[in-house]
Amino acid sequence: MVNTRLFTKKPKYDTILHSKQRINMKKAVILVGGKQYLVEEKETLRVDLLPEGTKELETDALLLIDGDTTTVGTPTVKGVKVSAKVVTPEVKGDKVRVIRYKAKKRVHKETGHRQKYTEIQITKIG
Repeated sequence: MVNTRLFTKKPKYDTILHSKQRINMKKAVILVGGKQYLVEEKETLRVDLLPEGTKELETDALLLIDGDTTTVGTPTVKGVKVSAKVVTPEVKGDKVRVIRYKAKKRVHKETGHRQKYTEIQITKIG
């Protein structure tokens, strides 16, 4: 007897948006620390470590998605600012192990690295 539960796919409710939510959705591409991030309002993300004492952050938007309209900046969208607040000033990332090994040469060196990040929350796009 075959178990049919294994072969049925569950609907992904996370990816399904109602038409009202899709219209009010605002997204923007911002530049922080030389990297670009696609963000929404009330989203929390990790960026490279910001200078000490930074409480709030305001950047220009490189691209704006407002419902069905998309505005591309040259280089930034005029009149659109993205505001964010710092949630956690310093967060350590996962440890990365770097191993140097040469077979039959008695060469074996192992080092580690942990990147430091700042956790920010997007408060306003516009």
